[in-house]
Amino acid sequence: MIHLPKEETKLMVAVHGWSGIVLGLLLYAVVITGMAAVFAEEIGLWSAGHVQTQSAFERPFADTVRKLGAQTPAKYHEGVDLFEIGDHDLGAFFHRHETEPDGEFVSRGFYYQLDRDGKVASKQFGTGEEVFGPRNDDALSHFLVDTHVRLHVPNPWGLLLTGILGLAMLVAAVSGLLIHRHLFKDIFTLRRKANPVLFNRDRHSVAGTWSLPFAFVLAFTGSFFSFFGTIGVPVVAMAAFGGDVAALNEAVFGNPGKPDPRPAGMGNLDRIASDAIRRTGEVPTFVSIENFGRADAKVTTFHPPSSGDLAPVSLLYDGAEGRFLHTKPLIGTTPSAGGTLAAIMSPLHFGNFAGIVSKAVWFALGFAMCYVTLTGLRLWLVRREAGARSLDWLDRMVTIVGLGLPFALVSTAAAFLIAKPMGSAVYWTTAGFLISSALVIVAGALWRSSASFGRWLQIGTGLIMVMLPPLRLLTGGPGWMSAFAANQPMIAAVDVALLAGGAWMLWLMLRPAPGTVRQPLPSLQAAE
Repeated sequence: MIHLPKEETKLMVAVHGWSGIVLGLLLYAVVITGMAAVFAEEIGLWSAGHVQTQSAFERPFADTVRKLGAQTPAKYHEGVDLFEIGDHDLGAFFHRHETEPDGEFVSRGFYYQLDRDGKVASKQFGTGEEVFGPRNDDALSHFLVDTHVRLHVPNPWGLLLTGILGLAMLVAAVSGLLIHRHLFKDIFTLRRKANPVLFNRDRHSVAGTWSLPFAFVLAFTGSFFSFFGTIGVPVVAMAAFGGDVAALNEAVFGNPGKPDPRPAGMGNLDRIASDAIRRTGEVPTFVSIENFGRADAKVTTFHPPSSGDLAPVSLLYDGAEGRFLHTKPLIGTTPSAGGTLAAIMSPLHFGNFAGIVSKAVWFALGFAMCYVTLTGLRLWLVRREAGARSLDWLDRMVTIVGLGLPFALVSTAAAFLIAKPMGSAVYWTTAGFLISSALVIVAGALWRSSASFGRWLQIGTGLIMVMLPPLRLLTGGPGWMSAFAANQPMIAAVDVALLAGGAWMLWLMLRPAPGTVRQPLPSLQAAE
């Protein structure tokens, strides 16, 4: 039980309310897109119709990388990044690190996109920021992740904005914890037969209390990612390395050793990948090569967390000899508490440490947080309804954003599926979101009743959800039999989730309420 003096309780209630009102809708946008980003890999597989299951790192790729190195200028051999793209194809970025005139630290070089046969399908030159854009087959998943990470606001302002929203979530979580006088009792208190005042307050409190630990984790890890590159790295570089970001990266993430620039052939990368898979039990998600084609070359393989562990695993190999050296910490050269903490940030934020199970839990907790945000905003508005008619605009805004954003996101998925066969998904994915968002904003401003508008938004969202699986099939996506035959049940699983979610939403909106007049959007009564 938490007991605060009356004045301090009133202060915490005010802090809790205003922190939610000032940034609540933006925070809601970040969380709901984060729910989708948790399943970005599965959504990308479903939307693109990918059916291959063998990783690019399980197929021979050493000769292909060697040929790419021979045709790439040697000055871009400083680093080589290898990663999967598309339907388990290979991407290779030969680059060097440079500092721009404005002091920005960038990687510039040649980016090769290879097909399944190892042939170059696309070749680009530029910085990582310039060449690593969305492709026609991954435009939807790329859009969802980018929306969550920086709300499509240019760097560094988008990251700073989401970092501030993370801090706002911490404030709301801490103040919400302090104003609960009976925290453990509130976890299980849901008086279904009580009057609307108590029932609505109970629903908000139960959802908020259960999601409190998740809110702390999400807010802390999200703020870490947002502020690490935008503020943390420049500050540390200025304080300890005279502003030299390259020197900081080398000290923190590099592999120390005596330079040896003598030309040398690369060790067998296929053998390195096989050995890494054997040692970790996981296929690499990323392979990094330092000093490609030199005697001091190093190869680092990055793997998902092992079963029962939170921290990802990375292994270091001698690049010239292909010899395993040791397990490499994420930060520094020796294991440390700070390095371990940094390593578990991503699994904790995206919930991918235990496969589909942890992702499902993170999705459910994110849904609870979205519910808490919207019900909290409505409770705050209802308490001030009698004396503040001017807040009607905020009530409409809550409906437009709270119910309009899911509508815009599913409309974006439909736009992607229609545009993908035409090769214009990169453009129409974003355009579909902007067009549907504009329609929602205009209709929300003109609609006579925000409650009625919210009901029709939910009906529209449910209809589009149940239409997405047949639309995927009509636009050339694989059927369930083909997906199961290719050992890709996730395609059918996403279809079932969309059909079930859409049908449930339509049932809630269209069912008659026995013995009562149907209320499309249950009005929330003041809790106090």
